[in-house]
Amino acid sequence: MERQNKMMVQRHSLAHILAAAVYEMFPDAKFGMGPAVENGFYYDFDLPRTLIPEDLEILEDKMRKIIKANYQFKMASIPADEATRDFSKAKQPYKVELIKGIQKEGRKKSLRVTCYALRDFVDLCSGPHIDSTGEINSKAFRLTKISGAYWKGDEKNKMLQRIYGVAFATEKELKNYLAMMEEAEKRDHRKLGKELDLFCFSGLVGPGLPLFTPKGTIIIDELQKHVEAVCRMHGFQKVSAPSLAKINLFEKSGHKQKFGDELFHVKSHHKQDYVLKPVQCPHHTQIYASKIRSYRDLPIRYMESNKQFRDEKPGEISGLSRVIAITVEDGHSFCRIDQVKEELKIMVRIIRDFYKALGLWGKHRVSLSVRNKKHPEKYIGDEKDWNTCEKMLREVSDEMKLDAKKQEGEAALYGPKLDFMFRDALGKEIQIPTVQLDFATPKRFELTFIDKDGKEKNPVMVHRAILGSYERFLVLLIEHFAGAFPLWLSPVQVEVIPVSDKFKKYGQEINSALLSAGIRSIIRESSESLGKRIHTAQNEKINYMLIVGEKETKSKTVAVRDREKADLGAMKVEKFLEKITREIRVKQQKKN
Repeated sequence: MERQNKMMVQRHSLAHILAAAVYEMFPDAKFGMGPAVENGFYYDFDLPRTLIPEDLEILEDKMRKIIKANYQFKMASIPADEATRDFSKAKQPYKVELIKGIQKEGRKKSLRVTCYALRDFVDLCSGPHIDSTGEINSKAFRLTKISGAYWKGDEKNKMLQRIYGVAFATEKELKNYLAMMEEAEKRDHRKLGKELDLFCFSGLVGPGLPLFTPKGTIIIDELQKHVEAVCRMHGFQKVSAPSLAKINLFEKSGHKQKFGDELFHVKSHHKQDYVLKPVQCPHHTQIYASKIRSYRDLPIRYMESNKQFRDEKPGEISGLSRVIAITVEDGHSFCRIDQVKEELKIMVRIIRDFYKALGLWGKHRVSLSVRNKKHPEKYIGDEKDWNTCEKMLREVSDEMKLDAKKQEGEAALYGPKLDFMFRDALGKEIQIPTVQLDFATPKRFELTFIDKDGKEKNPVMVHRAILGSYERFLVLLIEHFAGAFPLWLSPVQVEVIPVSDKFKKYGQEINSALLSAGIRSIIRESSESLGKRIHTAQNEKINYMLIVGEKETKSKTVAVRDREKADLGAMKVEKFLEKITREIRVKQQKKN
């Protein structure tokens, strides 16, 4: 931890060294903010011209000269009014705005602020910094990219130019990180999604509203069939609810207060206020409430994959990672208090079985996300219920050996949860599955069941998401498998490639047999060379290529080749069908 903290101080200091280099290159630059971030740093600038990639190399050279000169970081604490005058005189409006914000928060005009001087460059900063620039390893940092960034992240403000950098303790660590980033760029879901024709965006449709192509839709459909099959084995029943509801529903659930400006409001000509649903649980409560329930009926388990909508800020929308229309795989169980722990265990088993099929189970950690007791206003429900929920989740974690680490302040609006954090092939962490315990919502909606003593009691609600949103899950899959999906998920599982037009008829017979057996197969009839067609199929990451020529036509076989360029030899069509059908059924996959 000490080494990590030291590195963060160095990264923050590098942000200031970058700013000093920019000041040398552009004396009339206006400076925004420059924090340390994971693996590096960035700084936002208002510059007289647009930066180009070649500028990064120039700035790096200037930074290395500053490091070599071993300049000291000199700190000064001065009155805020004096700092405002100094930065106004230096024509630094962003620093003046920050100081005024500090004064407003402190409610004192005599408030003092901290500044750091590095050579002739002075910056507003609370620190800390290293003592002098010579402490930085000049071979262990790199400026990586230039992007646009709204001042303070608000699209109403001016767009600034942001320079990113990465930094480590050693040159070896830097090289390893850059190599990993190069691999990550190859696996980027936006790049592969376009190359593999999985999804697209349209300016007319709008940002954050992905359109899935036939190939992308196949993957989503297969995922939905699989997750629903796993859940059905554990007693879940599929339901369907509309994409909007009266605003009253979300006022009662507390989501209107929680999501605020993220809600999409729909006005009716009949003066009725509707909202596009940001979550599905309030709708599911109303299915439960549609009839009288007995204790014998419980648990009742619903599942649904449907659209949810969040009015995300335009600057935060990114590929499939952050979208406005989210296709969410969701489920809710209504149960008695004596059934809660078993329900939680069922949810965990479903998550385990689903991720095992993808080869991802074991590449994860679990968080026990609990409330922040210092801010009770962020949550709904009784403190006693919260204590019971947190205790139950801890017991389930211990009994199922999940080794969940407690994370304060990460609970849902209505209760604590177990969050499963998975790592992809590059070690990047993403939270997708979750199991959440909720005593509050059934009470809010006055949900009841008749207990064996004839009295009405509130059920407990267990929320769960196995793959979360299909959009974010597709990001994980694309980048984890680098687009080379397991056979059962591949949009095109087999390509039949006739050696020449002479064998096209036999190829069409093979393709028809595969399609009839439910295999996703195509035939590539082209004037291109055989080698080029095989190469194209490999680039499209098709699992199997069946080459058919004179020998295969006479013997009623196919020459089988997989996408790893392995020649599996000749095989009877029936034998190949048996092989591929078995692989699809058992979700067998090649190791990446």
